[in-house]
Amino acid sequence: MRRLLLALLATLALAVPLRADEAAAPAIRDVIQSQIDAFLADDFARAFTYASPGIQGIFRTPETFGRMVRQGYPMVWRPDEVRFLDLEEREGALHQKVLIRDGAGANHVLDYRMEPDGQGGWKIDGVRILEAPEVAA
Repeated sequence: MRRLLLALLATLALAVPLRADEAAAPAIRDVIQSQIDAFLADDFARAFTYASPGIQGIFRTPETFGRMVRQGYPMVWRPDEVRFLDLEEREGALHQKVLIRDGAGANHVLDYRMEPDGQGGWKIDGVRILEAPEVAA
């Protein structure tokens, strides 16, 4: 009986992080989509609010942040299509993969590192461009 109870508790403990990830997915996707919507409106001040304090500290102003996005991540600034892929935990952080098709029809997979904001929400703590597979339309 004791072993059964321990096995049940271990199973529940392992399932909790999975539920946490699943529960976080809609909020994380909302943050990323809201930032992309702000980029589409050229509202870099609003887009900057979705960045983590660390990212804000690096770029200091919404204008500098906007310039970096326009130059380094044009597919995020002007996406033609956005599709959310896997949310996974790596190295203690949640990472959301996003497939973005740019205006020229090229596909890009981006890895968004997310950080809790301390108030039950999420901030974007970095974005890496991954190699995108060829995806048929």
